[in-house]
Amino acid sequence: MEIAEELARQQKAISVAEFFEKNRQILGFDSAPRALITCVKEAVDNSLDACEDAGILPDILVQIKRAGEGYQVVVEDNGPGIVPDEMPRVFAKLLYGSRFHALKQSRGQQGIGISAAVLYSQLTSGKPTKVISKITPGRKAHFCDLMINTSQNDPEILAEGDIDWERPRGTRVELEMEGSYIRGRRQSTYGYLKNVSIVNPHARITLVEPDGNTETFERATEAMPKQAYAIPPHPAGIELGELMKLLRYTGKKKLGRFLKETFSSIGAITAQELCSLAELDPERTPQSLGHDESKRLLAAFKQAKVKSPPVDCLSPIGEALVKAGLEKEYSLDFIATITRQVSVFSGNPFLVEIGLGYGGELGKEGRIEILRFANRVPLVYQQGACAVTHAVEGMSWKNYSLAQPTGNGVPVGPVVLLVHVASTNIPFTSESKDAIADMPEILEEIDLGLKDVARKLRRYLSRQSVLSERREKEEIIMKILPRIAKKLSDILEEPEPDISSVVAKVMGNILIKRSFKQENGLTWVTLHVENNSEVIRSFKIHDVLTCEASSVAPVAKAVPIGNGYDYHWKLSLGPGERTNLSYRVRSEGVTFSEPVIEGLGNEVVTGARVI
Repeated sequence: MEIAEELARQQKAISVAEFFEKNRQILGFDSAPRALITCVKEAVDNSLDACEDAGILPDILVQIKRAGEGYQVVVEDNGPGIVPDEMPRVFAKLLYGSRFHALKQSRGQQGIGISAAVLYSQLTSGKPTKVISKITPGRKAHFCDLMINTSQNDPEILAEGDIDWERPRGTRVELEMEGSYIRGRRQSTYGYLKNVSIVNPHARITLVEPDGNTETFERATEAMPKQAYAIPPHPAGIELGELMKLLRYTGKKKLGRFLKETFSSIGAITAQELCSLAELDPERTPQSLGHDESKRLLAAFKQAKVKSPPVDCLSPIGEALVKAGLEKEYSLDFIATITRQVSVFSGNPFLVEIGLGYGGELGKEGRIEILRFANRVPLVYQQGACAVTHAVEGMSWKNYSLAQPTGNGVPVGPVVLLVHVASTNIPFTSESKDAIADMPEILEEIDLGLKDVARKLRRYLSRQSVLSERREKEEIIMKILPRIAKKLSDILEEPEPDISSVVAKVMGNILIKRSFKQENGLTWVTLHVENNSEVIRSFKIHDVLTCEASSVAPVAKAVPIGNGYDYHWKLSLGPGERTNLSYRVRSEGVTFSEPVIEGLGNEVVTGARVI
C-alpha cells in the first residue's frame, strides 16, 4: 500500500466536544479556583438571560458543597424553565443555542458556556450532571441525568422522569467537579457574584458557601432592564465571503429588495444608491452576481453614507442604576457616572458606561480597583490584557487629582472604577471571554467616559479641599474669638457677648439667631436670617415647637409631628440679604429646639443644625 493511501486512512473528523475536552484551558478551566468560578458564571449567566427574556425578576440561589475531594455546584433560578425535549441539548451539546445568529446584546452567544461546564464536570468527576426544570405551577418538574458523548457532541441521558419540586417554575443544575473554593479575594466566587449584583441591580442572588455561611446580594430595583431586540446585520460589518453567501442563499428575487430586507439601515433610496455605485441593476437576481460584482457591491457599502445601526439592540444599565449598584455594595463618599452615546465598530453598535466611586471604606494605599464588565458579565481574569485596563493606564490621572507614581499605568487612591461595555458583538481576545480586544473605537469611547467622570472627581476633590480649609479656619476662629470676648467682658465687667454674628460674617455663612419678646402672657419669637456669603443661597428652615403657633409671618407650612408641630419656610437670599421669620406662642410650657436648615452644607451655616 502506498504511504499516501495509508495516511489517508488515518484521517478522521473530530467533534467540537472532543476538541474542548483536550483543550479545556481555552474555555477558562485552567486552574482549580478558576474552574469553579467559571462553572458558577456559566450557570448564573443562563439564569439571568432566561429570567430577563421572560420578564421575571431573577431570584438565584448558588450553593457550593464539599463532595469528596471536590465540590458540588448547585445553581437554581425562578426563570421560565426549559421544556423536557430541549433540556439534554441545552446542557449537553456544545455550540447549541438560540443567540448565535441574533444580533442583540446578550451575555452568551456561542452556546458553549453551560455545556462546557457539564463537560468539565464529567471529565474531572466522572459523574453526570443533574438538571431539574419546571415550566408551570400546574405540572410536575422534569429531571435529566446527563453526560456528553464527546465523540459525537451529543447528549446521553442516563436517567429522566417527572418529580415533585417545590418551586412554581424554574431550573436547577447540579454539577460535581474538581475545584478550589477561595473566599478572601476579588478572583473568587463571592467576588464574582458581588460584581454580578452591581451591574444586575434587578437580581437577588443568594450564595451558600461550603462552610454553611449565607450571603445575599439584594436587588436595588424592581425595574427590569430595557429589552434588547435583534437587528439585521449592518453593511459596515460585512466581509466579502459573508456577502457572497448571503447573495447565494437568499430567497429574494431582486437585488434591490435583497439589500433593503437583509441589512439594517438600508431603505429603498439607499439600496438604489448602492446599486448605482456598484454599477448593478437592482432588478437582477442576487444569485446571479459573480465574484467581481460582489466585490463592487462591497466597495459600494464602504462608499455610501449608510446610517448607523439602530440602538434598540442594546440594553444599557443606566447612570442611576450604575450608581445604585455601587452604593449597594460599597460605602462611598462620592459617585460619578456616565453613559456614553451609542457608537459603532465594524458595523456593531456598542456603548460604554462608567461609574467612579471615591473614599468611604476604600483604602487610601494601593492601586484603584477596576471592575470590568461586558454585557453585564464581570471580567475576572486577564485584567492586564483588556482594553479597559489599557484605557485606564493611558490616561494622565495626575491632571484629575489622583496619584500616578510612574507617570502612567493604573493610578493610586481610594477609588473603585466600573467600566461596562455593551454590544451586539463584544470583541473578546479569546474563547474564555476574559478581556476585551483593543478596538480603536472602543478605546476612544472608554477614554472619553473616563475623562468625564475624572473631571467630576476633580471638582469634588477641589470642593472638599476648599471646605477643609474653611473648617480649619472656623476651628481657629472659634478657639480665638471666645477667649477675646471673655477677656474683654472681664476687663469691662460686662456680660460676655454673643459672637455668632461675627463668626458668620468672617466665614461668609448663613446666620440664624432667635430673639424673644414677652407681651400680655404671650411670646413673640423672631428668627433673624442673613446671608453673609457672596452667592445666592436657597434652603429650608425648620422650627419644631411643642405647641401650635399663631400670627406666623411669612406663612409657613405646619406639619404635625407627635405632640408638636414642624413649621418650615422656603427661603432664597442674595448676597448680604436678610429676612425675619416670626410667630407667637403662649409664654408658659413651651420649649424651643435649635432651628434646622435643610439644603445647605454644615460648613456654611452658623446658629442652626443642618440636615
